[in-house]
Amino acid sequence: MNKPSLEDLFESRINYPDFDAKDRLSKLVGLDDQISRLTKILSLLINSESLKAWADKYHPEAYSLVDTVLRRPPLIIFSGDVGSGKSELAMTIGDSVARQEKIDITLLPLSLSSRGQGRVGEMTQLVTAAFEHAVTEANKLKSPEGKARGGVILLIDEADALAQSRESSQMHHEDRAGVNAFIRGIDRIANEQLPAAIIMCTNRLGALDPAIKRRAADIMEFKRPSAELRAFVLSNTFSPLGFSTVDIQSLVDATGADDEVDYGFTFSDLTQRLIPSIVLDAYPTHKVSPDKALVIAKDMNATPIFMEQV
Repeated sequence: MNKPSLEDLFESRINYPDFDAKDRLSKLVGLDDQISRLTKILSLLINSESLKAWADKYHPEAYSLVDTVLRRPPLIIFSGDVGSGKSELAMTIGDSVARQEKIDITLLPLSLSSRGQGRVGEMTQLVTAAFEHAVTEANKLKSPEGKARGGVILLIDEADALAQSRESSQMHHEDRAGVNAFIRGIDRIANEQLPAAIIMCTNRLGALDPAIKRRAADIMEFKRPSAELRAFVLSNTFSPLGFSTVDIQSLVDATGADDEVDYGFTFSDLTQRLIPSIVLDAYPTHKVSPDKALVIAKDMNATPIFMEQV
């Protein structure tokens, strides 16, 4: 097999700060805590001098404290239901880190094609090449003076497709080798203290290899929006169109759990399916009607919860 090209490894290459990413990040409703925490974690993983400067100012004798925090592996796992904002946050958080640290951040989203075609050694070579490229990029950004000149985030979406547990009896030996390559890549970035971090997204946390989960600096859980958050999204959208508080509450009720299903709409159900459907129903001949919007909401089913197979 020839050496993989960047097109084989990554879906794209995104540089931050970026105004589009900033705007998209600001629209992620209900994720303020995750955004704040994630920005801090990534900032420390990518630019450790920030933590050292903080410690010098507030806790100058706390050498072991700083060392403990900085020795964490540069891995963060996003776990949660489909449509809960994991991928969108992963694709945009680099902007927040770039602006906080005042450095450029490069996002490298690993392509799912990196799983390969099943040929012996292919998956391992692709995964190894992806980490090798991330390491090369991060090495260019190290600074002997301290603060990193930039940072790299390697994004692995649908991570369970590439890093599933080696404990599975049905796992092919090539898949096991690929997971081993993942672990070596994570450890290499950690051991070389590079200005880089890895984000893995999955809706099957239980399927990830235990050794990978043990290496996570943090595992962030994402859930479906509560009634309060659904009201926030729907009110921001439809109140300017003349919808009353009662109209909004009716939509909130229609997008929640009911007697048939015990789960409500996801964020993507609201923003990518329901709201566009209501608009398209009215366009181009009449204005949006609260009554018709409610009918559309009641006729639409929430995306089913992904059930992990044990």
